Amino acid sequence: MVPIEVVRGSLLEQDVEAIVNAANTAMRGGSGIDGAIHRAAGKELIGELMRVAPHGAKAGKVVVTPGFKTGFRYIFHTAGPIWRGGLNGEPALLADCYRNATLEAERLGVRTLGFCSISTGVYSYPLERAAPIALNTVRETATNLDRVVFAMFGEKEYEVFAKLANG
Repeated sequence: MVPIEVVRGSLLEQDVEAIVNAANTAMRGGSGIDGAIHRAAGKELIGELMRVAPHGAKAGKVVVTPGFKTGFRYIFHTAGPIWRGGLNGEPALLADCYRNATLEAERLGVRTLGFCSISTGVYSYPLERAAPIALNTVRETATNLDRVVFAMFGEKEYEVFAKLANG
């Protein structure tokens, strides 16, 4: 089983080969970690996203770009579901985000991968419901990764993820 670390801090500060961006379906940058990644990567990122995802991407799909100025080999952009009560396929779509990013990383030979908490910010997915999906999906999917880091910027995110990962 792949070692999973939960750390408190920015995804952009992790020592991993690739990171998973909690993007939006437009794939053109946004707020939160998405905006921070776009600022760190530089203007080349938006140009590449316009080329590889001219119409954006549906929730659960993954769009791959180079890391550009972030220093990461790749950025895996995935749009999580917007929480609408949990009866509209949100759990399956959220699992798809983590599963598809992990599978894409393995396909590209990535050994270390960093995640944030997808959909729990402006998309309002309840953290206590999202964290087990994230951790369990990565545990079940990752077969060729050496290490996975879940970087949680907020204290509450960190507490929920760390408790589940270590408990």
